[in-house]
Amino acid sequence: MSNFFGSRLSSQIIKSFLILAIALLTLSISTSLGGTGSRAIANSFVSTSSKNLDSQNVTLAIPRSHPLPPSLGLSNPNSDNDSSDYFAEIKSTPLGYLVWSQFPLRIYLDQPPIDISISEQERFTGWTQAVTQALQEWQQYFPIETVTQAAAADIEILRSFPLQRATRNPTTGVLEIPRAAAAQTRYQFYLQTPERKLAHRFTIYLSPSQTSEYTLATARHELGHALGIWGHSPLETDIMYFSQVRTPPPISPRDINTLRRIYQQPTQLGWRVEGD
Repeated sequence: MSNFFGSRLSSQIIKSFLILAIALLTLSISTSLGGTGSRAIANSFVSTSSKNLDSQNVTLAIPRSHPLPPSLGLSNPNSDNDSSDYFAEIKSTPLGYLVWSQFPLRIYLDQPPIDISISEQERFTGWTQAVTQALQEWQQYFPIETVTQAAAADIEILRSFPLQRATRNPTTGVLEIPRAAAAQTRYQFYLQTPERKLAHRFTIYLSPSQTSEYTLATARHELGHALGIWGHSPLETDIMYFSQVRTPPPISPRDINTLRRIYQQPTQLGWRVEGD
């Protein structure tokens, strides 16, 4: 990225850069539906459009850190003086760490269709209650509000089976279909207007087939990704452990310590770009 700092970039260079930069890393948390087996992490790259960026001349901002969100800066009452973290496991992106700088974060929760059965309505309500509880748990660390329009959201949470793509094995030529996944989180970069700031948004897919307990645990985990933890913990006592556990833990001091480290890192997200 240092080759880009402070330089005036042509539309063609920017477009080439974004083909690489907006190849989005997707963490797909896979598990057998309805089961309590381990999550297998599948890393894949998902290309999406980068609105307003590939058709303009812009000068990318020098990475800088943002002020720590006040609620994240408070001491964790459940910390037991635990100062450890798993920051070493966190991945950055071509534009820096996935840090939010404008609050409150706007969250959209999927809404039930009008023409569903009573039993499906009850299942949808259970899903909504579990996800809402996860949001409330994170709300003590981040200002969060729910919105009624998906287009206005920073994070969109959908009651949907994660997107799966069959791939052909290059050695055998056999078409391989991945296991059904419990959840998937994706991000996208875009240019925020009229502020002309580099920004990002997330989409979280949560399987409708999990129990309320595991929907809560999965939502808690995926929201951790969307809040900036783009990686996993090696300890099962953290919510960001890479595998599903029989008794899901609450948000741990290590989870919060890791977020604090992330939010102290430089990023280009949230800063104004210059250009025509």
